[in-house]
Amino acid sequence: MDSFVWDKDRKSRTGIAEAVFCNNKSDADLIAIIEYNISHHSSVLLTRLSPTQWAMLPAAVQEKLDYEAASNTAILNFIKPESTSSDVCIVSAGTSDLAVAKEAQRTLAFNGYHAPIYADLGVAGLWRLIDKLDDIKQHKIIIALAGMEGALFSVLSGLVDMPVIAVPTSVGYGVSAGGQAALTSALASCSPGILTVNIDNGFGAANAAIKIMKQFHPVTGV
Repeated sequence: MDSFVWDKDRKSRTGIAEAVFCNNKSDADLIAIIEYNISHHSSVLLTRLSPTQWAMLPAAVQEKLDYEAASNTAILNFIKPESTSSDVCIVSAGTSDLAVAKEAQRTLAFNGYHAPIYADLGVAGLWRLIDKLDDIKQHKIIIALAGMEGALFSVLSGLVDMPVIAVPTSVGYGVSAGGQAALTSALASCSPGILTVNIDNGFGAANAAIKIMKQFHPVTGV
């Protein structure tokens, strides 16, 4: 019995191609999925591909993939975005949020969008966010990432006129509870215009931004 059924029509149906969530997949299943897509000349995004999983892949498979350890992502048949301009940017509260921020960035890149990251702009040093605010306002959608108490979401949304997609991260300790405090903060914010995805879900935030952008600027390619 096959261990997977590839949804080849997902992009035409939803606008977003099927991706491979690698966490908890066996090495054999992961290799089978990748080799299936190699044989079909597909472009595929793999998320949560740990360094250990990457090391277990055969060299012939590794050669086909563009792997980025910082985001735990790999892309089969990667075509880098041609444009350096973008309607979306990514803002992280702390350097500890960068793995999830880079997952969002790579998801956007796979779908043809360049998205700069503005890192380490949390409210503990509010001047850092203020210094970058003019640059951030050049974009039309913001993906914001924060752990701890998640204050960045409310502060940022209160300073800009574009939607903020909040990504609570599992950064913090004690009552931060693996991102639960930041998630609650995002959902309970009194600042309007915040859309919230699951904890550490940079992939989901990027796809939400892509679906919004496609309503106005369709992208062809992958």
